Amino acid sequence: LMDGRVVLVKRRHEPLAGQWSLPGGTLELGETLEAGVAREVLEETGLVVDVGPVVDVFDRIMLDETRKVRYHFVLVDFLCRAVGGTLASASDASDVTLADPLALDRYRVAPKVRDVVAAAIERSQRR
Repeated sequence: LMDGRVVLVKRRHEPLAGQWSLPGGTLELGETLEAGVAREVLEETGLVVDVGPVVDVFDRIMLDETRKVRYHFVLVDFLCRAVGGTLASASDASDVTLADPLALDRYRVAPKVRDVVAAAIERSQRR
């Protein structure tokens, strides 16, 4: 969240290429979750963030046309606060925006984004 809005990135690559999603990606060998989140957010959005508490954890399993597993990710979403940098798309993101959390229907968002955003807003109000 940034100024009450949600940072969304438009995914450049599969899976879910062309969909809007929360910034993120895969960990590098030996990297902690928090360090990976900070690095991925910086790489995709140009923002330096303070990584806060976990908001949600879930699996994303995507099958190919023969019903074999093509992708299996375990996603861990954190509540982050921007503390520096300049918002700009980079790395795996073809675009970046600050979206009104009540207007996510304007974007083709990836599965679970709405649920995670709602949980993040609720969590931020308790901080």
